[in-house]
Amino acid sequence: MDQLRDPFIGSEALACGVVSRHQLRTRYRAVFPDVYVSTVSPMSLRQRIAAAWLWSGRRATIAGLSAAALHGAKWIDADEVVDLIYDNPKPPRGIRTRRAILLDGEQRIVQGRAVTSPARTAFDLGREGSVDDAVARLDALARATGLRIGDVAELAGRHPRVRGLRQLETALDLVDAGAESPKETWLRLLLTRAGMPRPRTQIPVLGSDGVPFAFLDMGWENCMVAVEYDGEHHQTSRWVYTKDIRRAEKVDAAGWLVVRVVKEDHPVDILRRVRHARASRSVSVL
Repeated sequence: MDQLRDPFIGSEALACGVVSRHQLRTRYRAVFPDVYVSTVSPMSLRQRIAAAWLWSGRRATIAGLSAAALHGAKWIDADEVVDLIYDNPKPPRGIRTRRAILLDGEQRIVQGRAVTSPARTAFDLGREGSVDDAVARLDALARATGLRIGDVAELAGRHPRVRGLRQLETALDLVDAGAESPKETWLRLLLTRAGMPRPRTQIPVLGSDGVPFAFLDMGWENCMVAVEYDGEHHQTSRWVYTKDIRRAEKVDAAGWLVVRVVKEDHPVDILRRVRHARASRSVSVL
């Protein structure tokens, strides 16, 4: 145990002589009952998850967004509540517990801790919150793990009476591991719900040597129209800005018509611009 960085159980550290009571009071802070971390630096999400697991006496199974984070999914807030499958109805602030049946194969050991498998994690996340939020979470999990939708559907068949199965089915049908951010998920859903054909994501644009020099967020290869979401980093970094200009020129020269979207754009205007772009390429649109 690295007492300077890793969360640890205070009573165990005292019993082993790793720290003194004075050191425990002055150099560390309790994040959960009897679970301490160093006061030197702020906690990461992974450290908070480890601390919550220690609070459970190392008996809980890490689940939900916490499991997704350990599987490598991005776009999870650092202060997200830690989800545990653990039979304790009164967790401390910052931890959410629930009882759940885990069947064979629905958990894995990650860094020495029990964590719901990617399929089980998707099964849980897909049934919570709104459909759009569920799809965004599943997109990120699928991108990180190579999650197979069929595995999740098969797992759902083993839990026929749990709540949210209808939403899970809807969300799974919309998942696309090509989304690189929640905003790209939102944009893709906006387009398809407006009646446009489901766009392909991460479309490679090949150079004269046959090697891709760009990957477009989403679009339709039959008409060579793409839609890209430009996050704030595209506007705040001069290096990214100049790189984007050169990339855009090469994509345009390759025959692609690209509609660029930023957060200030209204959905109605986005749809108008995309429909116009597709119509200009003589593609029938709804």
